[in-house]
Amino acid sequence: EVQLQAFGGGLVQTGGSLRLSCAGSGFTFADYAIGWFRQAPGKEREGVLCISQSGANTAYRDSVKGRFTISRDNAKNTVYLQMNSLKPEDTAVYYCAVTGYSCEGGMDFWGKGTLVTVSS
Repeated sequence: EVQLQAFGGGLVQTGGSLRLSCAGSGFTFADYAIGWFRQAPGKEREGVLCISQSGANTAYRDSVKGRFTISRDNAKNTVYLQMNSLKPEDTAVYYCAVTGYSCEGGMDFWGKGTLVTVSS
């Protein structure tokens, strides 16, 4: 069974940092692109960053460029999202998801997200 679980959310002040982790199981982790997505209250789910099998990064939106970094450790079946210079508008539930064989795909598999709250 394919499972992905996000961890590491919490409450931080504007300008602070958090590092989220995503643990995958039930599939060959290295064979797939993995993306981070988020959903804020009352908003549609949106893509944040994605990482390919080779480690190439794709930014789904300009607002996180220079602040967020995605990385992966296939030996640990884990993807990370380092978030710096956090802003209140980053407040959301963050999910990691398999996007298929490239970052162009949507969320094929995902699990329970982790809440990030950035205070003003």
